[in-house]
Amino acid sequence: MTPETFTELQRPHCQRQPEGYFAFVPPPLPPALPLDWELAGLLSEADRAVAELSGAGRLLPNPHLLIRPYLRREAVLSSLIEDTYAEVEELLLFDLGPANAPEKPSVREVANHIVALETGLKRLGELPISSRLIKELHAILLQTVRGGDSTKTPGEFRRSQNWIGRPGSTLNTATFVPPPPHMLSEMLGVWENYFHAESAEPPLVKIALLHYQFEAIHPFLDGNGRIGRLLITLFLCDRKILSEPLLYLSSYFERYRDDYYRHLLAVSTQGAWKEWVIYFLTGVRETAKEALTDTARLVDLYNHYRKIMAQQKRLPSACAGVLDALFATPMLSIAHYAERHDENFQNVAKAVEFWQKHGLVKEATNQKRNRIFVAAPVLEVTRPKPLHPTS
Repeated sequence: MTPETFTELQRPHCQRQPEGYFAFVPPPLPPALPLDWELAGLLSEADRAVAELSGAGRLLPNPHLLIRPYLRREAVLSSLIEDTYAEVEELLLFDLGPANAPEKPSVREVANHIVALETGLKRLGELPISSRLIKELHAILLQTVRGGDSTKTPGEFRRSQNWIGRPGSTLNTATFVPPPPHMLSEMLGVWENYFHAESAEPPLVKIALLHYQFEAIHPFLDGNGRIGRLLITLFLCDRKILSEPLLYLSSYFERYRDDYYRHLLAVSTQGAWKEWVIYFLTGVRETAKEALTDTARLVDLYNHYRKIMAQQKRLPSACAGVLDALFATPMLSIAHYAERHDENFQNVAKAVEFWQKHGLVKEATNQKRNRIFVAAPVLEVTRPKPLHPTS
């Protein structure tokens, strides 16, 4: 990265460091962003899509049960952007106990992402979005995984210079070099102040600006992208723009991954804020529409099985609990469920047999003991969609 790769307007922010390399020091937010009709129209569409999704969230019969599939899907896709891949089925097996899942570091990494998301959402009522919370979530993300060793300082902002580039690149040949570590405290303080300040920018535009700035600062040695994308949903829930955490942009960012990185870099090198905001708002609009469709399908499916229960004269006592558990995590072990919910094993087994008879679950292990059952109809709705656009 050299000043020659920047436009004249952005070149002053590409600053030579005492060690001889250049680093990008982003100016404070907000930038000058003239609002034209194209941007205004797209903002209106994105706002409307998010409002419809938020309204649907308020009508969810059991929101705490139906939210987890969205968290799982986001964890899979956000990690995939960083080339860390785990199948949804592998995560579900991990939920039943790590010993059930394949011994792949990526499975634990993605599972940690789910815990970080859940923790962040829970902590919103206890702690403002701040450097303290961000570091707490980062420590969870990197717990006992690759990158979780002391050299990656999990839960701590970096104390050495990092860079982004092709394998084998150096500080002098990198595509992008974020601010040096001695500037992080001040820059993150300014970022945090803007996060919480009343400002003229509409919330969806503001989070687009904040997401870019966090990625440009790149405060950790590892996990910056995943934490930055997680913060989008936390912001929307914290500002009550979403009634439930149903909107995650990683599906869109992964589908158009090259554009994602290209637009982020273009803000730094060219000041191309409008193009980035258009990309971001388009992602919000499209993702909100997809989430609204999926939420409706999931609620219809849940109500279908509730109706089946209502039509029975006699039901196994654990039927309703097992149904709820399968919508939260569509893979179930009778022994695991009985232990977690302090239920009688036979009562749970009868409930699972009932749901087998009515087409909700199928036995997936072909074993006499330690059997695992999969709720394929639920899994089908909540599985990540095809990731890349068709030609």
